[in-house]
Formats: sequence, C-alpha cells, structure tokens
Amino acid sequence: MNRLAGKAAIVTGGAAGIGRACVLRMAEEGAKVAIFDVLEVEGSALADELVAKAGQAAFWKVDVADEGALKSAIDAAAARFGGLNIIVNNAGISGSPKPTDQVTEAEWDRVQAVNVKGVFFGTKHTIPHLRAAKGGAIINLSSIAGLIGIGGIAPYHASKGAVRLMTKNDAITYAPEQIRVNSIHPGYIWTPMVENHLRATSDDLEAAKSAAGSLHPIGHMGEPDDIAWAVVYLASDEARFVTGAKLVVDGGYTAR
Repeated sequence: MNRLAGKAAIVTGGAAGIGRACVLRMAEEGAKVAIFDVLEVEGSALADELVAKAGQAAFWKVDVADEGALKSAIDAAAARFGGLNIIVNNAGISGSPKPTDQVTEAEWDRVQAVNVKGVFFGTKHTIPHLRAAKGGAIINLSSIAGLIGIGGIAPYHASKGAVRLMTKNDAITYAPEQIRVNSIHPGYIWTPMVENHLRATSDDLEAAKSAAGSLHPIGHMGEPDDIAWAVVYLASDEARFVTGAKLVVDGGYTAR
C-alpha cells in the first residue's frame, strides 16, 4: 500500500476513465495527486473524495492544449505538494472516426493539440521540477493505435504514434538525470471515450462493445484499473531500471 509513498504526481485527464483510475490507485499507494482536467465537477468531486479518506489531492481545471495554463497548474501543484516526482500524460481525445480523406484540418488539429501538444507541454514544464527532485517518472498514454493500424481515426493514429516516439526520444535525453520516460499502449478499455467512439460508429452499442472485445485474444475489453496498475508500476521504484519502454496492455490484441 506504500509503493508511491512520499511521491507527488500529476495526472492529466484525471477526472474520468483511465485517468480517474490512475488517480485512485496512485493515491491508494501513498502518492499526493494533482488532478488536471477540463471536467470541473468530476475532478473536484474526486479530489474531495480522496481528501475525505485522508489522502492528499487537489484539482486544477486546465486544458492541456493551453501551454500557459498547463504550466501554471504544474507549478501550482509543485508548490502545493512541495515538489513533483511523477507526471502521467493521460489526457486525450479520440477525435473524428472518419478516414483520412474526409477529416477536416480543424478536426486534425484539435486531436494533435490535445494528444501531442498536451504531452509535449506536460513534459516540458514538469522537467524542471523532476530535475529539482533529482529524478522522476514521466508516463505517457499512447495506444495500440500508436503501434499498428486499426483503420479510420486517422488523427488519433498519428497522435499516438507521435507520443510513442516522443517517449523514446525523451527517455534518451533525460536518462542521465535519472528521469525515466515510458509509454503505455492500451487496447480497448471500457471508458467514456471508448463508449462515445462506439456510439459514433454503430447504432447498436452492446453489439459494438461485444465486437470490439472479441478482437482481443483474451476475449473482452480491459478495465481502467488494468492501465492504472501499469502506471503505478512505472511510477514506482520497482521500475527504476525501466525507461524508453513500450508497455502494451491490450489483452493480446497486437500479439497477432
């Protein structure tokens, strides 16, 4: 229960889905957690829930695509918790499910702004705090769509592929400072984002959910906790020799 004791973490997109699970599990393991999200009601409620359980948590409403706002929130979290040791760059959107030739420039740009710039800005402005702490962990949420082609969702594929290689480059860049950078590549995880994507692409949600689950050799979709525990591992000292890695948590989807 103390795998992250004494550590302070930021989770972007921390109010719902995978982010919420990460916040809960990291707090459970002793971390002080800053929750960043545009979902003010949900984020504030989650922070209050943790504080009521004697945890240390706080919420900041912030859009990760806004560099100035994100930097201010990162600095505020560091001040609140006496430094930072971990950032989980989780905030992301799926964007348009359309094929490349039907995607508008605005649709493309919005996905890149959140999924790629958000990771860039989060990393950029957390590095000084990790440097001050003499090391730390950056965990970037990519996707199986950053490893293979699934079809459609062209902006999402591009963004998650970018996150994968940004991770590897930053791992090399900051390893001498004991700052570890790793990516996680989930398969289909039952979250509001996946639910909304399936609703946008099918008239029968349950059938779409079953079909998506059957694509995984293990026979079903994952749950947010499946990713949250991977985050806890990469954030902990158990992973002190792990950097530049792609941790695939996909029920065997990419094993074919």
